[in-house]
Amino acid sequence: MILDLNCLSVGCKPSPIPVGIFRVLLGAPAVFLAAALGGCGWMSVNGPAANDILSGQHDPVSLNYAVVKITPKVIEVQSRNLPRLVAFKENGRPRDITYGIGDILGVTIFEAASGGLFIPAEGGVRPGNFVTIPNQAVDIHGNISIPYAGTIRANGRTQVEVQNAIVAALKNRAIEPQVVVSLVEQKTSMISILGEGRSARIPATATPERMLDVISRAGLVAAGTSTGAAGAETWVLLERNGRRAIAPFGALVYEPANNIFIHPNDTIYLYREPQTFLSFGAVGTQQQVPFGAWRLSLAEAISKAGGLLDTQADPASLFLYRGEARDVAEAMGIDCRPYEGPVIPVIYTINLRDPAGYFLASSFEIRNKDILYASNAFSVESTKFMTYLTTINTTIQAPITTVTSAYGLRNIIQGTGAVPSVFATGGTTTVVAPTATP
Repeated sequence: MILDLNCLSVGCKPSPIPVGIFRVLLGAPAVFLAAALGGCGWMSVNGPAANDILSGQHDPVSLNYAVVKITPKVIEVQSRNLPRLVAFKENGRPRDITYGIGDILGVTIFEAASGGLFIPAEGGVRPGNFVTIPNQAVDIHGNISIPYAGTIRANGRTQVEVQNAIVAALKNRAIEPQVVVSLVEQKTSMISILGEGRSARIPATATPERMLDVISRAGLVAAGTSTGAAGAETWVLLERNGRRAIAPFGALVYEPANNIFIHPNDTIYLYREPQTFLSFGAVGTQQQVPFGAWRLSLAEAISKAGGLLDTQADPASLFLYRGEARDVAEAMGIDCRPYEGPVIPVIYTINLRDPAGYFLASSFEIRNKDILYASNAFSVESTKFMTYLTTINTTIQAPITTVTSAYGLRNIIQGTGAVPSVFATGGTTTVVAPTATP
């Protein structure tokens, strides 16, 4: 007998219930199962699956990216393009200092004997046969004026070249003239050093100086240009002849090749910028992580992020997001024709199931603002899916269990003392109320 589940009062005559209702209730899990298998987008995840990343971008309206496997060749290309000052290394030592417009020069002229052009006959009692002319400023045309020699060009010339020019102009009039030119006040060939809250403009010296020598002579480090623990958060920018290069301060200390010679008219800028990277996915912490050092390897970054979660992460699916310069991307073998602009979106991948992967991770250097992402293992997604199905099944079965319990309560009230039974045969579900015994 099929009973009406809406009749729970004593004495109520049960009526038949449409069988289709139970078909819908018990058939719903199969519907949800098919829908879930057809589209895993219903599942909650913390990022893209490894297969989605490795298969490339298929959405025509989304940002295109390149996938690059970390190999020794990739690490070599990266090491050649790290933020370093060796970009100016080919210039070598600076040229000799030359005079420029505005420099003030002192000129002393010597003659071999008295009675010459500058030394009168009675000048023999003097301690030396020389005369010092008033200081000369290099004028806007780049010249200085020397008595009896006329206009002498000084702009762009070294000390020796100006001395020889004056001697050549006087040799037919003075007695074996010799000239000494000195720089009284230097207005050109300066070095500008800028720091946070302080700046200095110091003259270049005839003795070549390196970057750390100039910074020390300017006193910017002692003045509070927070270099910190070997320059963990301090950067150095060098500008020369329209070119720029940037490097962490620690690179000057620990990599001597970056402590290059400074040239006249160089500009040095010291500033503080904490280096951080972002960690997402199946790692210990999902947050912004500071470097804490002037450089950081991929292996160190994984460790600082709390490592890979043993119960969640797939060590073969570790990814690093970064925007690379076009020339660097081309050097790594990426076809850059499909990409627009100077920056190419690149996703680096590394397999830490391979024991050698940790050697590669120790050599691959993290950059500021990189994004580290660890994908979930397939077993994790399967477990989540099964838990999702269990939740759906429990939700659907709960009303049936409630109705069954209600019928049991009604039977107890009526004195039958039995609980209705649920039968499913041939796709038909029937709730049968037991017959009361006399």
